[in-house]
Amino acid sequence: MNKIRRLLSVWVLLTGMLLLTGCAGMETVTDMISGIGDLFADEDNADPPAKLPEENDGDYQPEVQSELLWQESVGKGADQKFLKLIPVVRAGRIYVGSHDGKLQARSIVNGDLIWETETEHLLAAGPGIGSQLLIMGSSHGEVLAFDLDTGLQKWSATVSSEVLAVPVIAKGKVIIRTTDGKIVALRENDGGFIWSAEHSVPALSIRGAGSPLVLDDVVIAGGANGKLFALQLSDGKALWESTIVMPSGRSEVERLVDLDVDPIESRGSVYISSYQGGTSAVSESDGEVVWRNETVSSYTGISADYRYLYISDSHSEVYQLDQRTGASLWKQKELHNRQLSTAVVYANYVVAGDYEGYVHWLSTSDGRLLSRIKVGKAPIQNKPVVLDGIVYVYAKDGTLAALKAQ
Repeated sequence: MNKIRRLLSVWVLLTGMLLLTGCAGMETVTDMISGIGDLFADEDNADPPAKLPEENDGDYQPEVQSELLWQESVGKGADQKFLKLIPVVRAGRIYVGSHDGKLQARSIVNGDLIWETETEHLLAAGPGIGSQLLIMGSSHGEVLAFDLDTGLQKWSATVSSEVLAVPVIAKGKVIIRTTDGKIVALRENDGGFIWSAEHSVPALSIRGAGSPLVLDDVVIAGGANGKLFALQLSDGKALWESTIVMPSGRSEVERLVDLDVDPIESRGSVYISSYQGGTSAVSESDGEVVWRNETVSSYTGISADYRYLYISDSHSEVYQLDQRTGASLWKQKELHNRQLSTAVVYANYVVAGDYEGYVHWLSTSDGRLLSRIKVGKAPIQNKPVVLDGIVYVYAKDGTLAALKAQ
């Protein structure tokens, strides 16, 4: 009887994913997929998150001290949903929004509130930041612009579907990525339509989208179909398209190859990772694939320093890869399945949050754990923001914190 119930549960989950992918109220398809295997496994066969060693025992002794500088609350945060609500720091302020419509500017020194706006919109992505405006995307396909100094709304525009990628502002244009596969360019000053481009989305895909990368006059973005493409910033004309990974497998779940991380650029190459199709480097000029590392897949993100890439993979194991070849130089396995955020590199550290509200510092030299601090009980899902050695994290429950390790 239990096996029958499990089979029925799987059927309901898969049907729900096919019908509801992209709907505003849906939780992450990733969470649903990860639960499918558990339906067929006994509890003792499940792959649980790694347990953190106690401080000062034989397995873990902090090598650096981590400190909580300040902590504040911003509404309901992501409200337990998978949303790209990532703080942005500019000119002594940190700007952040919550799903229940709050938008705040706070001092980076002590977290004091500078202004707050109640938008009455279900904010889902942002902020993107320009010279004078802060741009947010909503669960109902709205793009909203606010004054950086006062928080007053300046304009709004409607796009075709939910916005789950952080808006990008470049050369007077706001570049928006929607969940139905479109990239839209709006005028920064008033939200007027300029152009749109559309790419196919498979029947089943991961809920989410990477933010476009703008390099000079080119917009580069990854699709749910495993392709990376480049558009002309001025008019949206296609410049090149590169197949990063081809779907394979018998089931729709096995064929998921979404490029949901934000592509990054370094020294003429663009780096991108797929949900379960590896990590690749392509030429910025024509999209030619330079290398592929098929063993390291990610849906959280990539960061880079002058020579290396840092990736928390689909099992929350952190890798350092060589930018020139894609070769793995070290792997940190002690945070396995702890649902890590993007692993962000700065100075000699790699920093990432986890599902229990911990923030971890790793060494760039060999990946060993250097320090950790608990910010709260809620997951830290979105990538940390680092400026001048201060790490800012935003947890799913709306906890905003500034941290330092030394």
